Amino acid sequence: MRESIFWIIIAIIIIGFLIDQVLNYLSDKGWDIPLPDFIKSSYTESLYEKARNYHHASDRLALVKSSISLIILLAVLFLNGFEYYDQWVRSITPNASLQMLLFFGVLFFISDILSLPFQWYATFTIEENYGFNKTTPATFFLDKIKSWLIAILLGGGLLLLIFKIYEWSQDYFWILAWAVLSGFSIFMVLFYTKLLLPIFNKLSPLEEGDLKIEIQKMAIETDFTLDKILIMDGSKRSSKANAFFSGLGKQKSIVLYDTLIEQHTTDELLAVLAHEIGHYKLKHIPQSLIINLIQSLFTFFILGAFLKYPIFTEAIGFTQSSFYASLIAFGLLFTPIELILGTFSNILSRKNEYQADAYAKDKNLGDSLISALIKMSVHHLSNLYPHRIDIFINYSHPTLLQRITHLK
Repeated sequence: MRESIFWIIIAIIIIGFLIDQVLNYLSDKGWDIPLPDFIKSSYTESLYEKARNYHHASDRLALVKSSISLIILLAVLFLNGFEYYDQWVRSITPNASLQMLLFFGVLFFISDILSLPFQWYATFTIEENYGFNKTTPATFFLDKIKSWLIAILLGGGLLLLIFKIYEWSQDYFWILAWAVLSGFSIFMVLFYTKLLLPIFNKLSPLEEGDLKIEIQKMAIETDFTLDKILIMDGSKRSSKANAFFSGLGKQKSIVLYDTLIEQHTTDELLAVLAHEIGHYKLKHIPQSLIINLIQSLFTFFILGAFLKYPIFTEAIGFTQSSFYASLIAFGLLFTPIELILGTFSNILSRKNEYQADAYAKDKNLGDSLISALIKMSVHHLSNLYPHRIDIFINYSHPTLLQRITHLK
C-alpha cells in the first residue's frame, strides 16, 4: 500500500508538470493567429512581435525553473531526502513545536534562496529588456527581507497556532483550525490595505483636481462612498498598471496604481473605477470570501481525516509520524483536488469580471472601458489568444477579446 501511494504521488507530480507544459504549448500557438482589425491601430505588428518574444522569454525561464524544481522534488522522494532532513531536525531539538517550525522554516528559506536567481533574472533581465522594470536592486532585496519577516511572523505564528490546536484537540482539529484561519482571512480582507499593503507600497488619497471632480459625480450617481479611493505607487516597481477593490463595509477601498492614472484618460479611469464599484455593488468580495471559506472547510475536513493515517507519511520516506510530515504528504496528494477547486474559483472570478464590466457599460462607460482594456493589454504585452483550456483552468479574468465581445 505504501509503495502504491508513493507511485501515486510521483504520478501526480509528473502529470501536473506535464499539464502545465501542454497548456503553455497550446497557448503559445495563439501567437500565430492574426490580429483582429479593430486592434491593429493599438497593437501594431512590431509591438505584437515584441509581446510574443516577451512571453517566450518568460515561458523559457518558467520552464527551466519548474524543471529544476521537478528534478529536486523527485530526487528528494526517490533518495529518501525527507527522512534524512527529518532526522537532522530531530537532532537539533526534541521539542515538537520547534521541530515543526525548524522543518518548514529551513525548507522555506532554501526554496526561496534557490528561486532567487530566477526572480532576479525575471526582474532585471526580462522585465528590464521589455521596458517594465522600475525596481532597483535595493528595493528588490528590501522587499525580500520584508517578505521573509512577514513569513516568519505571520506564517510561523499561524503554523504554530494550528499545531497547538492539533495537539489540544485532535478530533476537532479540522473545524477549530478552519475557524482560526477563517477569522484571519476575514481580518486580512478587512485590513489588507491598512496593514499589509503599506509595508511594500505608499498609499495616498486621490488628489484634488478634474479627475476627482468627475469621480465624485459618478459616486453620487452610483451611491458609492468616496472616502477610500487610494493611489498606490506601483511605478516604484513596474510600469504595468492595475486597479483592485479591497475590504468590506466601512473598510472598503479602491486602489488605483499611479501608472494607471498616467496612462489613461479621465473617461477611461472612470470606466475602470465603475468596474471596481461594480464588484462592490454586486457583492463579489463577500461572495468570493464565502466560497473560499467553504472550500477551505472542505480542505481542512480532508486534512483532519488524513492526519489519522501515518501510512501517507511513510510512503514519502518518513519513519516517524509528525504533524509536519503529514502536511507535506497531504500537500502532495491534495494537488489534483486543489486544481479542481482553483478551476472552480477561476470560473466564478471570470463570471464576476463580466458582471463588473456590464455594470460599467450600464453607466454608459462601455466604450471607455474597452479603450482602457485595450491600452492595458497592449502595454502589458498580453497574449490575445491563449488556449480555451488554459483560460478555463488558469485564468481568473477573461481575455481582452472575450471582454470586448461581452461589452459590445
